[in-house]
Amino acid sequence: MKWEYFKLDEFTKSQTAEKFNIDNTPNEYVVNNLNKLVTNILDPLRKTLGSPIKITSGYRSYLLNKMVGGVKNSQHMSGKAADIQPVGKTFDEFTKFIKDWLKDKDFDQCIIESSGKSRWIHISYDEGHNRKKIFSITK
Repeated sequence: MKWEYFKLDEFTKSQTAEKFNIDNTPNEYVVNNLNKLVTNILDPLRKTLGSPIKITSGYRSYLLNKMVGGVKNSQHMSGKAADIQPVGKTFDEFTKFIKDWLKDKDFDQCIIESSGKSRWIHISYDEGHNRKKIFSITK
């Protein structure tokens, strides 16, 4: 697995997992899905964007997902999703760029999320089942 801009530990690192000693090691199925997400979406997005992208949440084990309040069927648990934020761009610039960039791409969901002052984009790739949905959620 050779990614141009990302490393596996960016998708598995979690303060909550560390705090509660939760094993957040992905299995082969999850790593395969993360590879598809990075290869088809995140590496090309980062290359076109021209500035770094921060992974704020990647893979989550079942227990970690439960601890952070993730939905029961979260794509994070199968390695099909990541929450991302811009580095070196405003969130609004980043959001506009992604919406435009995704117009001709095969992706599952792009959810622009906010909770209090925090904002992030949930992006997912589900080979063969991509819905190409873009929407916003405020928590």
